[in-house]
Amino acid sequence: MLVIKEFQFNPFSENTYVVSDNETGECAIIDAGCYYADEQDTLSYYISDNKLNVKYLLATHLHLDHSFGDRYVYNMYGIGLTAHPNDAFLLENMEEQASMFGIQMPAPPIPISHNIKEGDIFKIGKYTLQAIHVPGHSPGSIVYYCQEERVAFGGDVLFRGSIGRTDLSGGNYNQLITGIREKLLTLPENTVVYSGHGPGTTIGFEKKQNPYLQ
Repeated sequence: MLVIKEFQFNPFSENTYVVSDNETGECAIIDAGCYYADEQDTLSYYISDNKLNVKYLLATHLHLDHSFGDRYVYNMYGIGLTAHPNDAFLLENMEEQASMFGIQMPAPPIPISHNIKEGDIFKIGKYTLQAIHVPGHSPGSIVYYCQEERVAFGGDVLFRGSIGRTDLSGGNYNQLITGIREKLLTLPENTVVYSGHGPGTTIGFEKKQNPYLQ
């Protein structure tokens, strides 16, 4: 069984996911947003209590609220950051971004260790996550799709009844809409999308109800 654990972390109420195969214990951390020490503890306690083996640290994109915990995960588990290279520029001014919100980074960001490209496959036990590149919210936004379970981890690309904002550095509204229509709305309608903030949704619901996609 594919086990999906959702955590809501940091001042931006970001969703961090631990996705694991219950037979092998292999797991991926998607968007390590843990900011406070108790959030870091919550993440590591879940991993240790369930005897999980962290295989990947996957980023849907590299905005600061999805990256606060990357260095903690690296220090704790020795796992480098996997992300799309088009978002690497966001790491360079992350501390400046944090100061704009009146907060400090809990630790300096870590560089990308493994560059993602469209179609890359990440194996977690008997399950696979496929990388789908959907730029527009950020240039390197990635959706991770598990065909076997028909679930997708979309970061800030697609929300229930909405889409990711495109007014940040590197954002592009037309690019985002095109990517969602061509790469996500073509997935099975019963595909569950786990978003980077707020509740999840399904492809079928968004095809029929999302005002941005009509």
